[in-house]
Amino acid sequence: MRLLAALFALALVLPVEALAQASGNVVKLATLVPDGSVWDKALKSMGADWSTATQGRVTLRIYPGGVTGDEPDVVRKMRIGQIHAAALTLTGLTEIDESFRVFGIPMFFSSYPELFQVIDRMEPELKKRLEAKGFVLLNWGHGGWVHFFTRTPVRTVDELKKLKIFVWAGDDIAVQMWKAQGFNPVALAATDILPALQTGMIDALPSPPLAANLLQWYRKAPYMADIGLGPLAGALVITKSAWNKISPADRTAILIACEKTEDRLEREIPGQDSVSVVEMSKRGLTVVHIAPAEAKAWRSAAESFAAQLREKAVPKDILDLAVRERDAVRKTGR
Repeated sequence: MRLLAALFALALVLPVEALAQASGNVVKLATLVPDGSVWDKALKSMGADWSTATQGRVTLRIYPGGVTGDEPDVVRKMRIGQIHAAALTLTGLTEIDESFRVFGIPMFFSSYPELFQVIDRMEPELKKRLEAKGFVLLNWGHGGWVHFFTRTPVRTVDELKKLKIFVWAGDDIAVQMWKAQGFNPVALAATDILPALQTGMIDALPSPPLAANLLQWYRKAPYMADIGLGPLAGALVITKSAWNKISPADRTAILIACEKTEDRLEREIPGQDSVSVVEMSKRGLTVVHIAPAEAKAWRSAAESFAAQLREKAVPKDILDLAVRERDAVRKTGR
């Protein structure tokens, strides 16, 4: 990680023109995904496809593991040209446009088919909104189904309210919504989650099992509530200025490679949820069952969050579109 950080610092010192002359068109991509993880491997495979498809004219240089900073930092660096592209979760995407908050409404989705259908139907509008902000959507990514991981067993909403819950730093809307619902949010960078768990600064965090396993968060938060909050969606975006430096023919080749990566993540990530839970359970994770009566209270709390998002954050036309497409899946069963 220190080597990657040093390389990144060196890249920022070099003039962009000199870098391009020496290495072709180099696209610097930042991400929080851990080095060696399934997401990192997918990005590296995609980068190899970019290079092959463009005969070396476009090279993808990946900075994994948050070495370039947290997602709000990365978005700021993209806007000033220090970083060209990023694989972002909803936190980074909502830093660009609030429309992406629709994918973060707790318990809004009940299955991956619902998520995939809504993404497919909303993509044209979301692409248009990103382009208006100076970004181009290359593909979608998926992180798994989010659950609460806690330092002590939690079965009820009231028990969860007693804990200090990680909320992404910089997302003031989310912080205020948690507080309004009676919870105790602690705003931190995602890169600070593990030390915050170790010191007791936080007691709980929402995370997909795969991420909790890879990043070892479950070691300090060894209880997982078995009620899911929803899928963690994300996307790969590039700045329009960087994209426009690539020839139309090479852009077409890159988009084909990106679609291949999106398909790979759609296939591989959903199955990683249960696999990760099994692996963590072998090493100390306890899955806490939420009784049906308490599950109703969890869903009621989720509905309260959804109401706040409708009122304060998610554009009405975006929410209406998402509801319509989700309900269409539920009606037809596909």
